[in-house]
Amino acid sequence: MRALGHRGPDAYGEAEHGRATFAFCRLAIVGVDDGTQPLFNERGDVCLVANGEIYNHRELRRGLEAKGHVFGSKSDCEVIVHLYEELGERCLEELRGMFAFLLHDLRSDTLFGALDRFGIKPLYYAETPHAFAAGSEAKALLDLPGCEGRLDFQALSDYLTFQYVPEPRTMFAGISKLPPGCSFLYRRNRLQITRYFTPRFEAVTTAHRDARDIEEELRALLRESVLLHAQAEVPVGAFLSGGIDSTIIAALLREIGPLRTFSLGYAESAYSELPQAAATARFLGTEHEEIIMGPEEFWAALPRAVWHLDDPVADPSAVALYALAREAGRHVTVALSGEGADELFGGYGIYREPAALAPLARLPHPLVRALAAGAACLPRGVKGRDYLLRGATTLRERYVGNARLLGEDAKLDLLALDAWSRDHSGGSRSPSSPLPATAVTSPLYDFGEKLAYDDITMMQHVDILSWLPGDILAKADRMTMAHSLELRVPFLDHEVFRLAASLPSHLRVEGSVTKPLLRRAFRNQLPPDAWSRPKRGFPVPTRKWLRGPLAKELTALLGDPHLGRYFNRREVEGMLRTHLSGRRDTSRPLFALAMFALWEETFLRTPAPRPSVRARRERTPPVLTPVTAPAGGWS
Repeated sequence: MRALGHRGPDAYGEAEHGRATFAFCRLAIVGVDDGTQPLFNERGDVCLVANGEIYNHRELRRGLEAKGHVFGSKSDCEVIVHLYEELGERCLEELRGMFAFLLHDLRSDTLFGALDRFGIKPLYYAETPHAFAAGSEAKALLDLPGCEGRLDFQALSDYLTFQYVPEPRTMFAGISKLPPGCSFLYRRNRLQITRYFTPRFEAVTTAHRDARDIEEELRALLRESVLLHAQAEVPVGAFLSGGIDSTIIAALLREIGPLRTFSLGYAESAYSELPQAAATARFLGTEHEEIIMGPEEFWAALPRAVWHLDDPVADPSAVALYALAREAGRHVTVALSGEGADELFGGYGIYREPAALAPLARLPHPLVRALAAGAACLPRGVKGRDYLLRGATTLRERYVGNARLLGEDAKLDLLALDAWSRDHSGGSRSPSSPLPATAVTSPLYDFGEKLAYDDITMMQHVDILSWLPGDILAKADRMTMAHSLELRVPFLDHEVFRLAASLPSHLRVEGSVTKPLLRRAFRNQLPPDAWSRPKRGFPVPTRKWLRGPLAKELTALLGDPHLGRYFNRREVEGMLRTHLSGRRDTSRPLFALAMFALWEETFLRTPAPRPSVRARRERTPPVLTPVTAPAGGWS
C-alpha cells in the first residue's frame, strides 16, 4: 500500500476476510468522519474496498434502509455492499458513478470486482501460482512473486500504434487491466470476466424530435449530472481551458455557488489558452489560478509523471495535467473537468473526415485505387497525396483511434527484431515477417463489426472503447491522484451518454462544425465568443521544445545504448536528425520513445520508488489502524 499512498493520504485500513486480505488508502470526500474502508455488511460476511464515488448513493441508501439494511457509515460506497446483498452482480445496473471495487463474499468464497461503465477509475490484476491480486495501480502488484517487472513486447507494439497500451494488456508481462464496463468473479481459483455494459448508439430515438426539445433535455441532464458530481464534504474546484467543454462544466458549477478554477498555459501564445480561460473566469466570476509551464519544468516533471502513469502514455498533455493538478491539489480535493464530451458529442476534427472524403466515395473504386497508387509515388507533403491515400481505404483499414502514432511498416523498421525473437512469447520470427497482430485486430475493434453505424458513429464507437479509457481517462486519473486530487467528469454520466447515443450524426458533426448540439444548447450560458472557439485539445509546445531548448536532453535520453535492446538505433537516430534539422516534424514518435525510455529505466532497470503513505499538507497524518469485521455485526 505504500505504492498507493498518494491516492489516499487520509486514512489506512486493512482486514483479513476468510482467504482474502484487503487494504485501502483513503482520500476522504464523502462520509469524512466514518467512511474508512474496508466496509462490511451487518453480519460481516461481505467485505468491500472501493475507489470512486457513487453519485446516487442517497437515493439507493433510502431504498435499502426501507428494506431493513443497517448502514455502519455515511460512506457513499457502502451502498455497494447492501445493494450486492439484494441483487448480486446485477447491483452494477443501479450504480451511477465512477468506481473500481473488490468485494469478497465469505459465504461462497467469491471475489467480485467491477469497473465503471467508461473506465474512469482503474483496476489492475494479476494471477500467479500463489495468489490472485488486484489494485488501483500496476506498481502495487510488482512485488508479488511472479509479477516482477518484465516487458510485454506485444504491449510495446500496441503502444507504438496508439500512444498508449490498450487493455487488457499492460506494459508489464503478467499484469492486466480490467476493461471498462466489465466485472469479474474469482472463485475456485478461476477468473471469469463479464461485460455488463456496452456503449450503443441508437440514433432513431431522436431522429424525429425537435432540436430545441433535445437541447432542453441536454441542459437538464448535464445540470443534474454536475449537481451530483459536486457532492463532497471537502473543497471542490474546476479545470478551465479555452474550450466549451470545461467552460460548460464551470458555468453549471458556478450556478451552485462560488467556484475556484485552474488553468495551465505556456509562454508560447500559439499553444496557450490562458487568455481565453481568463476571459471565461471573469465572465463566470470565479476565483481563478493560472500556471505557466516552461520547457525546463516540463522535462523535470517527466520522470514522476511516468512513475504515476504505470504504463507510458505518449501524450504530452499528461505532463501538463500533472503540473495543473499539483497546483489545484493545494487548494481543493475535488476538481471537475470536461473529459468525455468529444467522444460523446462528436468533438474531434477527425470526425469531419467522412464528409471530406465523400467526393472520392462517389467515384468508381478502381479509379480511386489507381489515383492513390500514383499519389503514393509523390513525396510526403505534396498537396492531395494523403487525401487520395486515405480515400482509397476503408474506414476500418485506416482508423484505429483518434491519435494513431505509427503504421505497421514504420513499427517493423523501428522495433529491434532480435529482441522480439528473444523475449516475445510468440517465438522467433524472420525480419520479413509482419509483427504479430496488434490491437488493430483485437476484440475491441471487432466488437463493432456487426453494428450498422455510419462512419462518424463508428469512429466515436472505437474512440469510446479505446482512446477514451486508454489515453484521456488514464492520464486524468493518474495525474490528478498523483497529488491526492479526485477528478470528476460529469459528461461521462451514463444518463448523459444515453441522450448523446440517441443523436443522429448531423447533431454530432455538422459540416465543419463539431459538437453542434452542445454548442447551441449552452450558447446563452457561455461567454459571447466561447461557443464558436475551435477545439485546441490542451496542446503542448513539444514540437518546438524538442527541437530547441530540450533538444540536448532528448538526444541524451534516446542515445542510451540500452535502448538498442528494443529499437533499431539507426531508425531512432534518423528520426532525431530529421526533427532537429527541421525537415519534418517527428516530435510525436520521438516523445513516445522518450516516455518509453523513462518507463524502462524506472520500472525495469531500477527499483521503482516507493513513497510512504503521507498526509496532504493541510491535514494531520493518518492513523494507520487496521479495520476488522465486527464479530457480532454492526451495532
